[in-house]
Amino acid sequence: MKRIGIIGVGKIARALVVGLCDGPGEPPEVFLSPRGTRTAAELSARYDGVQVCADNQQVVERSEVLIIAVRRADRHEALAGLRVDGNKTVVNVMSGVGNDELRRILATDAALVRAIPLPSVSERRSVTVTFPSHPVVDALFERLGGAQPVADEAAFDVLSALTGAQTTHYAYLATLTSWAVGHGIPADAADRYVRSLFQGVGRSLNDERSLDQLAAEHETPKGNNERIRTTWFAPANSEALTRALDDLLADLK
Repeated sequence: MKRIGIIGVGKIARALVVGLCDGPGEPPEVFLSPRGTRTAAELSARYDGVQVCADNQQVVERSEVLIIAVRRADRHEALAGLRVDGNKTVVNVMSGVGNDELRRILATDAALVRAIPLPSVSERRSVTVTFPSHPVVDALFERLGGAQPVADEAAFDVLSALTGAQTTHYAYLATLTSWAVGHGIPADAADRYVRSLFQGVGRSLNDERSLDQLAAEHETPKGNNERIRTTWFAPANSEALTRALDDLLADLK
């Protein structure tokens, strides 16, 4: 795994490059497509082993592992006409694009692996879901925080849908902060306190107890936490979240 190519240089590609090049051990050579000009130029200036190629075919030819990170809507334009030899390993990080479809687009016998790297791979702290399990690809993501292979593409799609809930968490915290500001708390003080509250919650996730157990142990019967959970996160709210995830899952399939 000494030569990695990336087609589509956006946020996830940037996070992958930073995680690989800033991490322990000798970093791989990384070949970037010219797509995403500003980010590609920044990464090549920052790291000696990162090069921007003239076109996508050159990325393919120089790499052992090829990561395809273009947007779903751009897949046909970006990948049309590429020649990918069967000895390559292709990592598909496009949301909602299955390996069968990608194989048709590329017309290749190369090994194809789907993956869901998150931005925290830049800090080597993200568990990345993969399908199917592949020793080279799983080793790549173990280096970036951990690999979690799943049994089939249906399971992969379920976990992919869960990633769509991330920014909802930030919006929830922003709503709490705005509520406090509306009751006279200075914005910087409200922001600092909300961050402190939920950084503590985040650290508690390192505990091996179930999420339901953690919730119960943070509550006092008929106390403040129980009151907000049972009045705001009522069955109707829970069902609405479930429906939204189901709708997203249907689109991903």
